[in-house]
Amino acid sequence: MKKTSHKNIKIALHHQCERFVNHRLQTIEAIISSSQKALQSETKSSAGDKHETGRAMLQLEMEKAGQQLSTITQMKETLAKIEVSKTSKTVHLGSVVITDKANYYLSISAGQLVVGEDNYFAISTDSPIGKLLLGKQQNDRIVWNGTVIRIVEIA
Repeated sequence: MKKTSHKNIKIALHHQCERFVNHRLQTIEAIISSSQKALQSETKSSAGDKHETGRAMLQLEMEKAGQQLSTITQMKETLAKIEVSKTSKTVHLGSVVITDKANYYLSISAGQLVVGEDNYFAISTDSPIGKLLLGKQQNDRIVWNGTVIRIVEIA
C-alpha cells in the first residue's frame, strides 16, 4: 500500500461495503414484498391442511427475512460510524490492516473485496480475527489458526 493512496483505498473499500449492504437490502426487500403478496393472494382452498402449511411456510420465510433485515440495518449503522479520513496507529473500526498474510478492512463482514490489484477481506470487529486485530499496532503479531501473522501497516 502506498502512503499517498491510503485514503483512496479506504474510500474504495467503504463504497464496496455500502454497495454490498444496499444489494442485500434490495434482495431482502424483494423477498418480503413477494412473500406479502403471496400471503395476500392465498385463498382458503378445500385442501385446508395444505393451505395452512403454505401460509406457515410463507410466515417463516418472512420472519427469516425480517431477521436478515435487522442484520442489514446493523451493518448500515456500523458503516455510518466509520470515518474514512480518520487514521490511527492502533487498529480500530474503519482501519485497513496490511499483514504479511492478508489485508483486512475492519468494518462489516462483506467477504473479499478488490481495490486495484490488491485483495482485502472486509471483516467485522466482532469476528474472531477482527477481535484479535483490534487495538494492535504496526509490527504486532497475532496467532490465527496456528499461524503467526505480523501487522505490516495500518491505515
